Amino acid sequence: MSNSLLITPGNEVATRFPLRQASIYLLSRIGQALLVLWAAFSVSFVILYALPSDPVSIMLNQQGEPSAVDQLQVDALRAEYHLDQPLPVQYGIALWKALQLDFGHSIQSGEPVVQALAQALPATAALTFLALGFALLAGIALALTASLVKRDWLRNALLGIPSVAVSLPTFWIGLLLLQGFSFSWHWFPAMGNQGFSALVLPALTLAIPTAAVIAQVLTRSLQAVRAQPFVEVLIAKGLSPRRLLFVHLLHNAAIPLLSLSGVIVGNLLAGSVVTETVFSREGVGRLAQGAVSGQDIPLVQGVVVLAALIFISVNLLVDVLYPLLDPRIQGRSGK
Repeated sequence: MSNSLLITPGNEVATRFPLRQASIYLLSRIGQALLVLWAAFSVSFVILYALPSDPVSIMLNQQGEPSAVDQLQVDALRAEYHLDQPLPVQYGIALWKALQLDFGHSIQSGEPVVQALAQALPATAALTFLALGFALLAGIALALTASLVKRDWLRNALLGIPSVAVSLPTFWIGLLLLQGFSFSWHWFPAMGNQGFSALVLPALTLAIPTAAVIAQVLTRSLQAVRAQPFVEVLIAKGLSPRRLLFVHLLHNAAIPLLSLSGVIVGNLLAGSVVTETVFSREGVGRLAQGAVSGQDIPLVQGVVVLAALIFISVNLLVDVLYPLLDPRIQGRSGK
């Protein structure tokens, strides 16, 4: 058993996960992740560079009067950015540079794209992690409370909250929070990146719809697990409802929620564009909004690849953890 890993999730039957099978599983997931990342880069390149716009003209408009620029300077800039080459050649050069973490320079600011993203990422990461924490606390608490209450009308009322919250537009939630907690009560700042207090309202804006999704998925998963035969056996043994819920049901019901981690993180990143704009926060979302409005093609592509990398990394982590929580994945991966 030296080359095997014994896995015992909860009260499930212990299974063996051979080291060779685990290595094949991990390598296949890494290969799929790299393929998706390459596809995201390629699709974004084709779409952005096939648009009817000239990056050199945009750059010159940022710098001043385009009519005062000599055509020789225009040709020199096009040659510098390889825009005078056919699209396949441009793609090959861009892909080779991307493998070296070089996505070129921003057309608007002139700074390297990687540097601009590195400066904006910490603020967005802090916002995303805090919003995820709020969403997990609220969503899990709502689902567990709905599972424990005995009155049907109260349970139905609690289960109806996620359906309402998930349909609320992000910008509308942000405006309501600003009106109440910033302009009326002055509890939190309305804008900026200074201090933890400036994070609270933007994080709540992102967390409310996400918490609704978490509550919906976890509630349905708890109902499905509660219908399993082993639950009837535990109830017959006299197990209390609270112990049954927290010790046996929650562990199994959380597995489907884990598979949604990538989607949840992706939604938080997408929502950060609106949230950072509403609260005038510096971050990747605000950077993406400015890059799109300014047709800053290198910066837009850098944001797309960064978002794809984060999404893929989360899903890869989930794929690695999934067999440890659900042994049935091992059997399917080994077929």
